[in-house]
Amino acid sequence: MKVRKELWFGLSLMALILVCVAVLMPWGHLTNGHLGLLMLALICVGIMLGFPTAFTLMGMGVFFAWLAYRSVNPDLATRQVLDLFVQRTYGVMSNDVLIAIPLFLFMGYVVERAQLIDRLFRTLHLAAARVPGSLAVATIVTCSIFATATGIVGACVTLMGLLALPAMLKAGYNIKVAAGAITAGGCLGILIPPSVLLIVYGAVAGVSVVQLYAGAFLPGFMLAGLYIGYIIVLAKWKPELMPPLSESERAVALPTFAQRLSRRGKHALTGLVRAVGTETPDVPKRIVLSQLFVSSLPLLFVAALLAVTYDVATAPAVEVNTAGLEVSSGFELSESKEASSTGLAAPPESQADTGELKGPPAESTSGAPAEPPTTEATAAPSETKAPAPAESAETKAPQTTSAAEPLRLPAPNWFLIAVAACVIILGIVYFLWTWERLQVFKMLLSSFFPLALLILAVLGSIVFGLATPSEAAAVGGFGGLILAGVYRFIRHWRDAKDRGSNPAAVVVTTAKDLGTILKESSFLTAKTSAMVCWLFVGSGIFSAAFALLGGQELIEKWVLSLDMTPVQFMILAQFIIFILGWPLEWTEIIIIFMPIFLPLLPHFHIDPLFFGLLVSLNLQTAFLSPPVAMAAFYLKGVSPPHVTLNQIFAGMMPFMGIQVIALVLLYVFPGIGLWLPHTLYK
Repeated sequence: MKVRKELWFGLSLMALILVCVAVLMPWGHLTNGHLGLLMLALICVGIMLGFPTAFTLMGMGVFFAWLAYRSVNPDLATRQVLDLFVQRTYGVMSNDVLIAIPLFLFMGYVVERAQLIDRLFRTLHLAAARVPGSLAVATIVTCSIFATATGIVGACVTLMGLLALPAMLKAGYNIKVAAGAITAGGCLGILIPPSVLLIVYGAVAGVSVVQLYAGAFLPGFMLAGLYIGYIIVLAKWKPELMPPLSESERAVALPTFAQRLSRRGKHALTGLVRAVGTETPDVPKRIVLSQLFVSSLPLLFVAALLAVTYDVATAPAVEVNTAGLEVSSGFELSESKEASSTGLAAPPESQADTGELKGPPAESTSGAPAEPPTTEATAAPSETKAPAPAESAETKAPQTTSAAEPLRLPAPNWFLIAVAACVIILGIVYFLWTWERLQVFKMLLSSFFPLALLILAVLGSIVFGLATPSEAAAVGGFGGLILAGVYRFIRHWRDAKDRGSNPAAVVVTTAKDLGTILKESSFLTAKTSAMVCWLFVGSGIFSAAFALLGGQELIEKWVLSLDMTPVQFMILAQFIIFILGWPLEWTEIIIIFMPIFLPLLPHFHIDPLFFGLLVSLNLQTAFLSPPVAMAAFYLKGVSPPHVTLNQIFAGMMPFMGIQVIALVLLYVFPGIGLWLPHTLYK
């Protein structure tokens, strides 16, 4: 009966589309533009019926492109359609942006298969044991980290369904709350880099993937923060939905040395400091020193971070002396001043390109000799004709040398506030630094720190321009294999020590595990990448046929005839995307409908980068909105039989509301998404 309701919803939606087409289409005098709109409606119906999206796009595109060419020249229609197919396919094959997709997918599948997230979830579960709704909070945080390391939605929802759902149900959590936390957290990979959606949007819209990644950081973590805030408030308001963990579940097993040192007191830092100065039976001094160093890592990290921040914040402003440029190339400088004053200056790259084509350098080389004449007769006039530049250069040289050692700027107020906040936070942390918390911190170091290094290496190199997304993804895949090998080796080494096995067998077993991980990850990467690439081929043919028929022009004329303001257009576009997220997945929406919206953005003066961030945040609903909420089906596939789809759908609804709130916040405060890319790439 439940499945029948979902089928009735889908069938009624398709019937509504067909009725609108039958009633509104002028069947008596169909134009090419009307054929384009008919193709768009048939594509939606075909996808909702379950036909493969890529091949449906290709089939519809080829047929309607043939109709478009046939209306012009029937004899060449077939040849032109085949040429179009080949050109669009080759265009996808030669697109450099798409190289990053299989590499990021490979990195994500390697991290998933290496079981790095298992230890991370258990550690975060213990670290957040005293927070209301601790298991759900740990789930959201783990999903955020996993999304930052992979960007794969289905894998994250499935894995957390296997790890977190049994633990939450065992702890007495409400099924709807547990399902909502897992599905909402698992969908963060759509927005948080390295998101495959952002790569696809960048390829479709021609927007820099690097800037999209930089812009998506803060909105993604803002959404995760809203999820966590909602869970904590709900757990405080209705604790029966998320019962607190028992003392036995919060307990952390202490190693032998910690048990012996804890007899002197529960505070770990003071106990270690005392143990350094006194002899402790059965506890070697090297263990005490190593644990003291581990305890000081938060202090060292914060001190290093503040030192780097202070160096950047107090660095003296560099004043560029442009006097020489005014003398040698005054024409270029005046042009750049005029361009900047009118606000029409080109981007840095285009300025560099046009600067190479300008005439002043050639004029200087042709109008003046490369070297001054060596005779005295020619040297004298040169000295008398141009004394000013020489004198100015001589007089300005000492000034530049004396200004080579500028004084640092005073520390700004925000830095002093940050130092005070860090001191307060460190004081609270070390005041609560018990032996149990020291053990949890060590567990975090072994589970979170290596993954964090991988994330920083990959995304940091992209955001700061050290590597392209493809290069960084390749390094990330290699780093994921190394992490997988190290973790598997440590696990097998401990098992071998317990069983007394041969250490040489550990290397062989680890190599076999790595081979299995590599084989499975490569197969899944090839499978998913092939789907994405065929989608691009189909979308290229579809969009070409849509443009040939004049459908894009018809929609543009209709939208412009409404005489909307930019705000009204943005609300309309996001509302349409939100509605499309119910029956369609994000791939179909990006591939099919983004080429319709993008040409309208310049008319309303909307930045494609900002529009892409809004779309990616909006498309989170494509995985959380029934009846095609793929996250619900991923979770249902690994959940116990008594967990129904309706319960999962009901649990996702509050998180959909939070997504709408985040969308409104991003639109009202665009700096949330644009501050970082504008700061890094201005």
